[in-house]
Amino acid sequence: MKQHLLSGNEAIARGAYEAGVKVCSAYPGTPSTEIFENLPQYQDVLYCEWAPNEKVATEVAYGAAMAGVRSLCAMKHVGVNVAADPIFTAAYDGVSKGFVIVSADDPSMHSSQNEQDNRYYAKFARMALVEPSDSQECLDFIKAAYDISERFDMPVLFRTTTRISHSKSLVTFGEREEQEVIPYERNAAKFVCTPANAYRNHPKVEANLAALEEYGNTCPLNKLEMKGSKVGVITASIAYQYAKDAFPEDTSFLKLGLTYPLPMKLIRDFAAKVETLYVIEELEPFMEEQILAAGIPCTGKRLVGRMHEQNPQRLRQELFGTAPETVDVGVKAVSRPPALCPGCPHRGFFYTMSKGKDFVVTGDIGCYTLGAAAPLNAMDTCVCMGGGFSVGMGMAKAFKTTGQKKKVFGVLGDSTFFHSGMTGAAEILYNKGEMIPVVLDNSITGMTGHQDNPGTGFNLQGEIAAAIKIENVLRSFGYENVIIVDPQDLTAMQKAVDDALASPVPAAIIARRPCLLIKRISHDTGLCVVDQDACIGCKKCLKVGCPALFVKNGKSHIDPNQCVGCTVCAQVCPVGAISRKETK
Repeated sequence: MKQHLLSGNEAIARGAYEAGVKVCSAYPGTPSTEIFENLPQYQDVLYCEWAPNEKVATEVAYGAAMAGVRSLCAMKHVGVNVAADPIFTAAYDGVSKGFVIVSADDPSMHSSQNEQDNRYYAKFARMALVEPSDSQECLDFIKAAYDISERFDMPVLFRTTTRISHSKSLVTFGEREEQEVIPYERNAAKFVCTPANAYRNHPKVEANLAALEEYGNTCPLNKLEMKGSKVGVITASIAYQYAKDAFPEDTSFLKLGLTYPLPMKLIRDFAAKVETLYVIEELEPFMEEQILAAGIPCTGKRLVGRMHEQNPQRLRQELFGTAPETVDVGVKAVSRPPALCPGCPHRGFFYTMSKGKDFVVTGDIGCYTLGAAAPLNAMDTCVCMGGGFSVGMGMAKAFKTTGQKKKVFGVLGDSTFFHSGMTGAAEILYNKGEMIPVVLDNSITGMTGHQDNPGTGFNLQGEIAAAIKIENVLRSFGYENVIIVDPQDLTAMQKAVDDALASPVPAAIIARRPCLLIKRISHDTGLCVVDQDACIGCKKCLKVGCPALFVKNGKSHIDPNQCVGCTVCAQVCPVGAISRKETK
């Protein structure tokens, strides 16, 4: 049969299609985003959408499962924190048709603020946990997850990691299997989660988990590979691939795909067949803790670290003391910290903020988090989605109660505003916060790769959709002075800041300019050049933090391959040595 080279995310999308899924909802977040970017090709038989946030995505997908069709929602690991409220209740209520939640975890925090191990969510919420180890299993296991969801009347947490999401391996396709739609019938005892109904549902959850554990002892997702009796390894997910590479050829493996509840009978039988038992897993000792609690001797985290990604070289060193082989190529790699793109519309705002000595800027999750980096150094905090407003509110109240003369600006992006910023905006107004909320509107969800949101005017399929105006939302809340400014006009940006601070009525700023990388928007063509004779070498232009700028022989230069002609550097230059030239 023909094989296809797919990433794990692409394979999950294909698996959802083959499983007969009908309704899909997600919020973009690396490393999960590509799952939904690959679903619109199947839109003739399924519905898929970007939701405003992960909680909404979960509720939409769960509603579809209640209504009798298979459904999918997906998010990165920290998104599960946002979605936890409906997830925990869904675990008690159960499903009518299969309901799968993809959690894409991020060991080593390649694009995240923490590396939490979301396997514990399955144990905490009391639901099934399925973990694939390559792209073929992403396709096969997602189909199996729907069968498990329906057979045991529970949601399934389908956990991947960055390496599984983004690594590619060969996949064999199957055919789509259309599923019987369960006609909707009202069932208040099951789906109206009052305390009395939840009290009756909880024993069913525990009974279903016990039955699922028994099923795990024989289910095809859990695979025994006997090679010898000296060493045995229990492992799952990408750690299986690493362990297979690191351990000797005669090592026996119990490779688990259904990892909660753990199949303790199968594990106990396997342990009895080997002299030494290892548990190899990334991050927390999720499996090891339960195996030890069951009285089965094993070792794992005593030898293998609980932080960051594993790999075969690291395992060999930690387990067997074998140092990785290295080759000195005679080249020292230069550190290149991330920076705002050339022409990024956020640069003008953060440059303006960097000049305010008494400004405190509470930031958020997005491209604009890079405003905290040198040389701008213009962001004080970054906690979570929506925290730019509400963390700023707490700091503003603390400064007021202690008499500190600080001016607080709460910052988030347009997608984040719809995700979780509106409640913070209401909090500031309702509780009389002495701070300025700022929305950096670049007309796209930028950091995760340009996904649309409720303010862009397009949906996941690229169809024209209602565009919700941020200024209309803020005005409806009661912000009487909503200042809209082009952040690349530094004079206008400074005036917007001054006017907001001096406003006698509640004020907010929208710094609006589209991201230069949006393909459907045409941008002016041109680039900036430095007059070497006029340049005095003051290096003030470097303070805007543009990657196109550099110094050579004491003078500023602009890389024409990076410059997009935004003119922020030209506006900063005190002697007018930088100008913009039009290009055809």
